Amino acid sequence: MTVRPMPGTVVFDLDGTLADTSADLIAAANACFRAMGHGDLLDPAADALTALRGGRAMLRLGFGRLGREDEAQVDAQYPVLLSAYAEALDTHTRLYPGAVAAVEALRDAGYATAICTNKPEGLAETLTRRLGIRDLFGSLIGADTLATRKPDVAPYHASVLRAGGDPARSLLVGDTETDRCTAAAAGVPCVLVSFGPEGADIARLAPEAMLDDYADLPALVARLLG
Repeated sequence: MTVRPMPGTVVFDLDGTLADTSADLIAAANACFRAMGHGDLLDPAADALTALRGGRAMLRLGFGRLGREDEAQVDAQYPVLLSAYAEALDTHTRLYPGAVAAVEALRDAGYATAICTNKPEGLAETLTRRLGIRDLFGSLIGADTLATRKPDVAPYHASVLRAGGDPARSLLVGDTETDRCTAAAAGVPCVLVSFGPEGADIARLAPEAMLDDYADLPALVARLLG
């Protein structure tokens, strides 16, 4: 019997790519600032891009608005932020329209699918299960799964290999410069979404393709992985 080779692996970022998580991330940071008596220092809409850069970035932004640059405070509040986020990580988070259908179509076409995120692995596992999408992905690599995180290439390679794929036959779908740099380091095509926090301006990074609608992803993947 002839076994047909897998056509390739599609690796997805999570925050800002598969799901809009910014409001819940901002809420967790604001919980820290409120507990310190400062009130809500961050705005869910205006500060969405900072939210996708991680918890420490949000804390630095808030402290900066207080006129304080205190890395020790950032380090002290980071575990508090993670705890607050873990308690309410899916209150406002929503999958982007068409994301599930696109992943299912890729799997039906024989592609392996994986997640490579800079969200801590435990939180990413919890969120994807609550969103009902964890079983759509053959692997999930988080910020703390390995010793390094994106844009280092090791987490990307691990996500592909654990999903049963070949890194040489893969591509990355993301929404940030970190994703673009990760794909470049891996020597694979990068697809950046135009509906993430940075919007269409992310095209400035000159990815191999831009994605405006998840309905277009299967055809785009077939073209890039040929």
